[in-house]
Amino acid sequence: MKRSMLSPSPSNPPSRDRAVAAWLLTCAAFVAAMVAVGGLTRLTRSGLSIVEWKPLLGAIPPIGEAAWRAELAKYQASPEAKLVNVGLSLEGFQQIYYVEWFHRLLGRLTGVVVLAPLVFFAVQKRLDRKRIRQLLTLFALGALQGALGWFMVQSGLVNAPHVSPYRLTAHLLLALVLFAALLWVALDAALQPTDLAPIRHARRLRSGALALLAVLTATIAWGGLMAGFHAGLAAPTFPTINGAWIPDGMWDGPRALANVLQNPLTIHFTHRLLAYCAVLGALTLGASMLLTDGAPRRWRWIALGLGALALGQVMLGALTVLSFVWIGWASLHQLNAVLLLGMLVAAAHELTPTSRAIEVGTGNGDPRRPS
Repeated sequence: MKRSMLSPSPSNPPSRDRAVAAWLLTCAAFVAAMVAVGGLTRLTRSGLSIVEWKPLLGAIPPIGEAAWRAELAKYQASPEAKLVNVGLSLEGFQQIYYVEWFHRLLGRLTGVVVLAPLVFFAVQKRLDRKRIRQLLTLFALGALQGALGWFMVQSGLVNAPHVSPYRLTAHLLLALVLFAALLWVALDAALQPTDLAPIRHARRLRSGALALLAVLTATIAWGGLMAGFHAGLAAPTFPTINGAWIPDGMWDGPRALANVLQNPLTIHFTHRLLAYCAVLGALTLGASMLLTDGAPRRWRWIALGLGALALGQVMLGALTVLSFVWIGWASLHQLNAVLLLGMLVAAAHELTPTSRAIEVGTGNGDPRRPS
């Protein structure tokens, strides 16, 4: 009995599985939504409204006035209630509570969206063992993300009415790692690998894409520090920083280098500098992919997406600081950063050799089954 034309072999990469790809893209979209809602939670000062971590029972909000008042009493013992939201009414408490509750609920739903179809596709033999292990690892990292979120919240329930900027940044970066990894495997299942052999400078382009991923990750990390230290308010001007390209006061204190991680003005400057490098890199990579001879048509869309999202990120960043970090612009700025990361992941995926291909089915059972 002959081997199916769709069976994986060294000369015939594995076929696509649209259902698996759609599921993984949905998982990545849920994580992106988590990042967006997490930013909204921070901007509305809602993140410290729930002072307990109940991974299962916390999915149900308080029911009845007595339950709500009990939750309010717990919150009133926190530093935020004593120092910031003094005399907060029950109605006001419910508003911030529901924002944080929805953020946590979305995290729980994301876990279900990852795990339930994973079991189904594994039983249907539409995923190989390696991919199952990888996705189970991502599911475990998702659970760790929930624990890290609570670790972050705890830092604002002891003395200070705000969370640790470093824990906030770690929480953000882990979410983006999950998003990028889910998007990568989704693209594996959705697209046939690009033959890079006839494309000149493909290796150089891939090196550039990976370097740009590192720069963008650092930019987003300092964006997390910007949020944690409220550094956007330290320089509500653009394109200069309080009237100067290199403002005074960035290296105050006995430990000059510590300013990069602690001084709001220095954090702001570092974030902008990294952002300019990331935007320049995205435009350069996009132009290079667009002008490469023999490149597949989808490279054009990736290149245009990189350019549009990179320029949009600069515009949204400027609007954010000029508006004194208005919630609308700040939320769009963070969401656009996630989309730019996703587009860059797509570029790196396209520029990775065909050995990245994984064994996925065609939607009709085990891909290794002979016909």
